[in-house]
Amino acid sequence: MSAEVVKPAAVIILAAGQGTRMKSSLPKILHGIGGRSMIGLALDAATGLEPDRVAVVVRHERDQVAQHVLEHVPNVAIVDQDEVPGTGRAVEVALEALTDLTAGTVVVTYGDVPLLSTELLQELVERHINEGNSATVLTTRLDDPTGYGRILRSEDGSVEGIVEQKDATDEQRQINEVNSGIYAFSVAALRGALERVSTSNAQGEKYLTDVLGILKSDGDLVAAAVTTDRWQVEGANDRVQLSALGKELNRRIVTKWMRAGVTVVDPDSTWIDVDVALSRDVTLLPGTHLAGRTAIAEGATVGPDTTLTDTTVGPGATVKRTDATDSRIGARATVGPFSYLRKDTVLGPEGKIGAFYETKNVTIGARTKLSHLGYAGDATIGEDTNIGCGNITSNYDGVNKHHTTIGSQVRTGANTVFIAPVEVADGAYTGAGAVVRHDVPAGALTVTKAPQDIDPGWVQRKRPGSAAAVAAALAADSSDTTDGTAQPDGPAQPDAGH
Repeated sequence: MSAEVVKPAAVIILAAGQGTRMKSSLPKILHGIGGRSMIGLALDAATGLEPDRVAVVVRHERDQVAQHVLEHVPNVAIVDQDEVPGTGRAVEVALEALTDLTAGTVVVTYGDVPLLSTELLQELVERHINEGNSATVLTTRLDDPTGYGRILRSEDGSVEGIVEQKDATDEQRQINEVNSGIYAFSVAALRGALERVSTSNAQGEKYLTDVLGILKSDGDLVAAAVTTDRWQVEGANDRVQLSALGKELNRRIVTKWMRAGVTVVDPDSTWIDVDVALSRDVTLLPGTHLAGRTAIAEGATVGPDTTLTDTTVGPGATVKRTDATDSRIGARATVGPFSYLRKDTVLGPEGKIGAFYETKNVTIGARTKLSHLGYAGDATIGEDTNIGCGNITSNYDGVNKHHTTIGSQVRTGANTVFIAPVEVADGAYTGAGAVVRHDVPAGALTVTKAPQDIDPGWVQRKRPGSAAAVAAALAADSSDTTDGTAQPDGPAQPDAGH
């Protein structure tokens, strides 16, 4: 029988900072990696602990941040930090808002530490509780600890406290064990210590780090849990750091999927968001980006140079050099190269959307082919139909969108234009260049007749001396049958255009 998972009473996420170094109109913690905002990833890690309460402390761009947080986790308590600066005050106002929180363990973390995992937080909580500590701080060791608070230890290795960079002596700045800012506290001990924290420091702030020294002086147990995975405690203060964290997150995601049976030909050029789902024996070729809630089924091949967002790909399908959003691609279907699938494109099993094709709000039946150079929007197309080269559904009249319906076993000639609303019934044909303005019955052929005019000698008259005129003269000299008369129209022939 597995041991019972220890759950904290609350998690407090500090998200009040302005983030000026990001140089952005968007609040820092709303910047994202892996398809999620930093605060979204922090909330995922926190809620994975299954705490009784979660509180997020906000200040800068308060309403925008609060709305984003509540969209991600609706039952979070939003707490406003007041004018008193510092992490200690931020935690204090959270505890003041959580009036019913009187016992148990509270975890404190940050909204800009996106790689922090639930598993590491769980290890922190379990150690804190099992050792009976009043405070346990998560630390790591860095080759360059500049800017971080340093962990002060006594000769026996126990934690004495934390000193911030600006308050540290030269000797203390040589310490390479740094504070992550992530803690587990006894609620009662934390409440009592915060009341005694002052703002007498270089920054004039109420430091949360001072709590450890106060508890230590009271004789309480204070400990540090050291992680060797520094990425999990790295924060992002500017876009350079955010990019580095994004690259590391992607490396971890790609590695996870390769170990699960996915072939990734070039991990460095392949980007996979956190919510993407992949099955075994999927192959991802170079330059592939899978975003949102994209799902790829077993045996499918995606790429190269393909971006799929919120798109599902069926078993055995092939998607090459394609941009698709909110679309569904059926089993063993083929898409691309150079296809653009917009919202609500549904391609049936063994169907095809070929080169230089754009689709939007269209349902395409099984084994139907839209091979090249066309547009299908606001349409329903049946099964086993072949749509010729250059076909267009003309769905917009300048005010409203209209629907085109094309049945099963239909064959359309090259450069057919469907003027919606219009319906082409099962088994019908269209001739090359047809403009379909009226419904076509089942099994019928529709063509658009226009005379073909020929003006003999036009090149010699209008382009004398040109290369074309020279070629025409040579061709005329070698031909005994050219009489220059216009030919009458023959019977209309459908051109499937494949």
